[in-house]
Amino acid sequence: METGEVEFEGRLKQRIGRASRTLSVAIRFSADECAALEKTSNEQKTTLREWARGVLLREARSSRSDALFTEIVATRMLLNFVLKSLACGEPMTPEQFSAVLANVRTTKHEAATDVMEQYATAEQKER
Repeated sequence: METGEVEFEGRLKQRIGRASRTLSVAIRFSADECAALEKTSNEQKTTLREWARGVLLREARSSRSDALFTEIVATRMLLNFVLKSLACGEPMTPEQFSAVLANVRTTKHEAATDVMEQYATAEQKER
């Protein structure tokens, strides 16, 4: 657990300009897990509680359709469509390529959500 002392003025500054925090969430960790968390929070030069709060809120607020992830899935889709055509020895016309791009643009969000759900399902099975 945390052993560092926080000065009184520092604690008051944290409260200025934000809504009151009245709720808490208790989580249990093994000694090794706690040590890893403390090490990371110390590297970030913050308390374990503030670091953990930031990580939890960032994850809760991040959208399942994260833009970067969506674009990576779109790139994968584009490569699959184009490489399939090349692997089968079928030349792709500019019109076909434009149609592929349009298809990727319109379906990439749904595809990214599907991929994310596959990962979530796989993680649940591993537990």
